[in-house]
Amino acid sequence: MSVDPSPLQIQRIDARRENVQAALESLRERMSPRGNVVSEQGRRRTIEVFGEELTPQEVVERICAEVRQSGLEAVLRYSRKLDKADLGPGDLRVKAEELERAHAAARPEFLAAVRRIRENILEFQRAILHSDKTVTRPGVMLQQRYVPLQRIGVCVPGGAAAYPSTVLMTAVCAQAAGVPEIAVIAPPTQFGANHPDVLATCREIGVTDVYRVGGAQGVAALAYGVEGLPQVDKIVGPGNLFVALAKKHVYGEVSIDSIAGPSEVVIIADETTRPDYVAADMLAQAEHSPGASLLVTWSEGVLNAAAAELARQVAKLSRSDVTAQSLESFGALILVRDEAEACRITNYIAPEHLHVAMNDGQRLVPQLRNAGATFVGNYSPVALGDYFAGPSHVLPTGGTARWASGLTANDFLRGSSVISYTQDALRGAAPDIQLLADREGLTAHRASVDIRL
Repeated sequence: MSVDPSPLQIQRIDARRENVQAALESLRERMSPRGNVVSEQGRRRTIEVFGEELTPQEVVERICAEVRQSGLEAVLRYSRKLDKADLGPGDLRVKAEELERAHAAARPEFLAAVRRIRENILEFQRAILHSDKTVTRPGVMLQQRYVPLQRIGVCVPGGAAAYPSTVLMTAVCAQAAGVPEIAVIAPPTQFGANHPDVLATCREIGVTDVYRVGGAQGVAALAYGVEGLPQVDKIVGPGNLFVALAKKHVYGEVSIDSIAGPSEVVIIADETTRPDYVAADMLAQAEHSPGASLLVTWSEGVLNAAAAELARQVAKLSRSDVTAQSLESFGALILVRDEAEACRITNYIAPEHLHVAMNDGQRLVPQLRNAGATFVGNYSPVALGDYFAGPSHVLPTGGTARWASGLTANDFLRGSSVISYTQDALRGAAPDIQLLADREGLTAHRASVDIRL
């Protein structure tokens, strides 16, 4: 396998000559929650807190068990140990006056942008919202009805950056579905629940149930309920490996959206693609660190030009070191025979984000089955979906787009059926019910019909 001669040392794969599937499978495994992708700082913190080098899975199991047993005391203890936040029982929930202060201090143009984005999300999510359906036959009424969940929890990251966009892309979807109670948790850090933009966004969209807690202890608090933070029905939102594993651990106690891994993008390019745009899009994913950025193209000229642009642009970024490291660890430039092979490889990867960065990219979309969200054209960067367009940016990762979907308002609805028969209609259905009940040996089932006839 050849190596990019630029200082970035980005992996190059020539799918015309090499076994691309083995290389991609290795990358996908490392980027999945099974890959134990955790920073060196996180590894040191684990040893500091627990006195031994536990795996992320073991850390999560221990934290969740203690929160379930000891409640708020365990939550606050782990906030002190992991986030260095000395909180008392009265500090867990962000006070209403703190939300008001953050909102009053926010720049008017920021709040105006939040309102515009909220309207975009509401417009799209309401347009795709499930509605009750009824089927009738003589003496029969069958209905599928949808009821909003009562209370949901939103995880907002707050480690290396603040994410008011995550508040919008999760809580507003729940609002579109009609969820009456929305609890937002964010770490007690400068980029989490202490960040004015996060608090101002919550207040602007009408979310006042905000808590200073993150990580596995925050997920456990939402799932089990602790003093001052009632249990929720569903937990959504992104986070690091510990958040993902904690959501996996509590699934069954509550619903979750997904077990998400690091962010990822596949860009399909041809001769009409701007290499500088490609590089900018790859860097946008890589700066998540970790984040996977893959270019798939049958144009060797575009591939080489994009590699040169990556080396030029990365040096200008504020997070250039971690972005370059992410590109080297999880990036790839893949040269394929033609567009059919590009589609086949992309469907195999099943990326979180797919950008068909071509002038006539729409014609490839029917061949691209597996992607969390697809962006078409040179002027549809992934950042549109991250911040503005309307579909949620909470999307399936790690190849799960083969079967999973991105978060929508419909994920906050619980569907249930309503069945109503008259006696005459039941008499007409009885022979088939009786036959199956007899075949299964469930005599009480048959009797429950017989007695009515």
